[in-house]
Amino acid sequence: MIVLRSSDGETFELEETAALQSETIKHMIEDGCAGSAIPTPNITGKILSKVVEYLNKHVETPKGATNVTAEDLKAFDAKLVDVEQADLFAIILAANYLNIRPLLELMCKTVADMARGKTVQEIRNLFNIKNDLTPEEEEQIALENAWAFDSDNTGIVTTPAQDEQTQDEQT
Repeated sequence: MIVLRSSDGETFELEETAALQSETIKHMIEDGCAGSAIPTPNITGKILSKVVEYLNKHVETPKGATNVTAEDLKAFDAKLVDVEQADLFAIILAANYLNIRPLLELMCKTVADMARGKTVQEIRNLFNIKNDLTPEEEEQIALENAWAFDSDNTGIVTTPAQDEQTQDEQT
Protein backbone atom coordinates (compact mmCIF):
# COMPACT_ATOMS: atom_id res chain seq x y z
CA MET A 1 0.00 0.00 0.00
CA ILE A 2 1.11 3.52 -0.83
CA VAL A 3 -0.05 6.39 1.34
CA LEU A 4 -0.42 9.92 -0.03
CA ARG A 5 -0.83 12.95 2.26
CA SER A 6 -2.58 16.06 0.95
CA SER A 7 -1.59 19.64 1.69
CA ASP A 8 -4.33 19.82 4.34
CA GLY A 9 -3.21 16.62 6.08
CA GLU A 10 -5.69 14.07 4.69
CA THR A 11 -4.20 10.67 3.89
CA PHE A 12 -5.20 8.32 1.09
CA GLU A 13 -4.16 4.70 0.65
CA LEU A 14 -3.91 3.04 -2.72
CA GLU A 15 -2.40 -0.10 -4.16
CA GLU A 16 1.10 0.25 -5.57
CA THR A 17 -0.12 -0.79 -9.02
CA ALA A 18 -2.56 2.14 -9.02
CA ALA A 19 0.06 4.55 -7.67
CA LEU A 20 2.56 3.56 -10.38
CA GLN A 21 0.39 5.33 -12.97
CA SER A 22 1.96 8.50 -11.56
CA GLU A 23 5.48 8.92 -12.89
CA THR A 24 6.34 11.13 -9.89
CA ILE A 25 5.24 8.49 -7.37
CA LYS A 26 6.86 5.74 -9.44
CA HIS A 27 10.22 7.54 -9.23
CA MET A 28 9.79 8.09 -5.49
CA ILE A 29 9.12 4.38 -4.99
CA GLU A 30 12.12 3.44 -7.14
CA ASP A 31 14.31 5.85 -5.15
CA GLY A 32 13.10 4.42 -1.83
CA CYS A 33 11.32 7.59 -0.77
CA ALA A 34 7.90 6.02 -0.25
CA GLY A 35 8.47 4.41 3.16
CA SER A 36 5.93 6.59 4.90
CA ALA A 37 3.21 8.87 3.59
CA ILE A 38 4.20 10.65 0.40
CA PRO A 39 3.48 14.36 0.78
CA THR A 40 1.62 16.18 -1.99
CA PRO A 41 2.08 19.77 -0.82
CA ASN A 42 0.30 21.34 -3.79
CA ILE A 43 -2.84 19.18 -3.67
CA THR A 44 -5.75 19.50 -1.24
CA GLY A 45 -7.60 16.49 0.11
CA LYS A 46 -10.66 17.25 -2.01
CA ILE A 47 -8.61 17.16 -5.22
CA LEU A 48 -6.34 14.30 -4.15
CA SER A 49 -9.42 12.16 -3.50
CA LYS A 50 -10.47 12.68 -7.14
CA VAL A 51 -6.96 11.79 -8.35
CA VAL A 52 -6.85 8.64 -6.19
CA GLU A 53 -10.33 7.69 -7.42
CA TYR A 54 -9.09 8.07 -11.02
CA LEU A 55 -5.96 6.00 -10.35
CA ASN A 56 -7.96 3.23 -8.70
CA LYS A 57 -10.49 3.10 -11.53
CA HIS A 58 -7.87 3.14 -14.30
CA VAL A 59 -5.44 0.64 -12.78
CA GLU A 60 -4.87 -2.44 -14.89
CA THR A 61 -6.64 -5.34 -13.23
CA PRO A 62 -4.79 -8.62 -12.61
CA LYS A 63 -5.42 -11.49 -15.01
CA GLY A 64 -8.55 -13.42 -14.20
CA ALA A 65 -10.17 -10.46 -12.44
CA THR A 66 -13.27 -8.80 -13.78
CA ASN A 67 -12.06 -6.10 -16.13
CA VAL A 68 -13.61 -2.69 -16.17
CA THR A 69 -15.17 -2.18 -19.60
CA ALA A 70 -14.35 0.73 -21.87
CA GLU A 71 -17.92 1.96 -21.43
CA ASP A 72 -17.50 1.91 -17.64
CA LEU A 73 -14.32 3.98 -17.89
CA LYS A 74 -15.96 6.41 -20.31
CA ALA A 75 -18.89 6.90 -17.93
CA PHE A 76 -16.53 7.28 -14.96
CA ASP A 77 -14.42 9.84 -16.84
CA ALA A 78 -17.52 11.82 -17.85
CA LYS A 79 -18.59 11.97 -14.22
CA LEU A 80 -15.07 12.89 -13.07
CA VAL A 81 -14.82 15.91 -15.39
CA ASP A 82 -18.24 17.18 -14.34
CA VAL A 83 -16.88 19.42 -11.58
CA GLU A 84 -16.67 23.09 -10.78
CA GLN A 85 -14.25 25.00 -12.99
CA ALA A 86 -11.88 25.70 -10.08
CA ASP A 87 -11.73 21.97 -9.25
CA LEU A 88 -11.14 21.15 -12.92
CA PHE A 89 -8.07 23.40 -12.99
CA ALA A 90 -6.89 22.08 -9.62
CA ILE A 91 -7.08 18.51 -10.97
CA ILE A 92 -5.07 19.61 -14.00
CA LEU A 93 -2.39 21.03 -11.70
CA ALA A 94 -2.41 17.85 -9.59
CA ALA A 95 -2.15 15.59 -12.65
CA ASN A 96 0.72 17.69 -13.92
CA TYR A 97 2.50 17.69 -10.53
CA LEU A 98 2.09 13.92 -10.14
CA ASN A 99 2.84 13.37 -13.84
CA ILE A 100 -0.30 11.35 -14.63
CA ARG A 101 -0.45 11.95 -18.35
CA PRO A 102 -3.82 10.27 -19.15
CA LEU A 103 -5.58 12.26 -16.40
CA LEU A 104 -3.89 15.48 -17.53
CA GLU A 105 -4.98 14.85 -21.12
CA LEU A 106 -8.56 14.06 -20.06
CA MET A 107 -8.88 17.26 -18.06
CA CYS A 108 -7.19 19.45 -20.69
CA LYS A 109 -9.49 17.99 -23.35
CA THR A 110 -12.42 18.99 -21.17
CA VAL A 111 -11.16 22.59 -21.00
CA ALA A 112 -10.59 22.60 -24.77
CA ASP A 113 -14.12 21.29 -25.32
CA MET A 114 -15.47 24.08 -23.12
CA ALA A 115 -13.76 26.68 -25.33
CA ARG A 116 -14.49 25.03 -28.70
CA GLY A 117 -16.70 27.10 -30.98
CA LYS A 118 -16.71 30.15 -28.74
CA THR A 119 -15.69 33.68 -29.66
CA VAL A 120 -12.78 35.37 -27.95
CA GLN A 121 -15.18 37.34 -25.78
CA GLU A 122 -17.15 34.23 -24.80
CA ILE A 123 -13.92 32.49 -23.79
CA ARG A 124 -12.88 35.51 -21.75
CA ASN A 125 -16.23 35.44 -19.98
CA LEU A 126 -16.16 31.66 -19.48
CA PHE A 127 -12.70 31.62 -17.91
CA ASN A 128 -12.90 35.09 -16.31
CA ILE A 129 -9.99 36.44 -18.36
CA LYS A 130 -9.47 40.17 -18.23
CA ASN A 131 -8.77 41.84 -21.57
CA ASP A 132 -5.65 43.93 -21.18
CA LEU A 133 -5.15 44.63 -24.89
CA THR A 134 -5.95 47.89 -26.60
CA PRO A 135 -8.24 47.74 -29.66
CA GLU A 136 -5.20 48.46 -31.82
CA GLU A 137 -3.28 45.53 -30.32
CA GLU A 138 -6.30 43.26 -30.84
CA GLU A 139 -6.56 44.39 -34.47
CA GLN A 140 -2.87 43.64 -35.06
CA ILE A 141 -3.16 40.18 -33.51
CA ALA A 142 -6.27 39.45 -35.60
CA LEU A 143 -4.46 40.42 -38.78
CA GLU A 144 -1.39 38.34 -37.91
CA ASN A 145 -3.53 35.32 -36.99
CA ALA A 146 -6.43 35.64 -39.40
CA TRP A 147 -7.03 31.89 -39.52
CA ALA A 148 -7.95 31.90 -35.82
CA PHE A 149 -10.58 34.59 -36.18
CA ASP A 150 -12.46 33.05 -39.12
CA SER A 151 -14.85 31.32 -36.73
CA ASP A 152 -17.58 30.49 -39.25
CA ASN A 153 -15.24 29.42 -42.08
CA THR A 154 -16.58 32.11 -44.41
CA GLY A 155 -13.21 33.63 -45.07
CA ILE A 156 -14.34 36.79 -43.30
CA VAL A 157 -12.07 37.61 -40.41
CA THR A 158 -13.61 39.29 -37.39
CA THR A 159 -11.54 40.78 -34.62
CA PRO A 160 -12.35 40.36 -30.93
CA ALA A 161 -13.50 43.99 -30.88
CA GLN A 162 -15.92 43.29 -33.75
CA ASP A 163 -17.15 40.13 -31.98
CA GLU A 164 -17.84 42.18 -28.87
CA GLN A 165 -19.63 44.86 -30.90
CA THR A 166 -21.78 42.21 -32.61
CA GLN A 167 -22.64 40.68 -29.25
CA ASP A 168 -23.64 44.11 -27.89
CA GLU A 169 -25.88 44.70 -30.91
CA GLN A 170 -27.60 41.35 -30.41
CA THR A 171 -28.51 42.10 -26.79
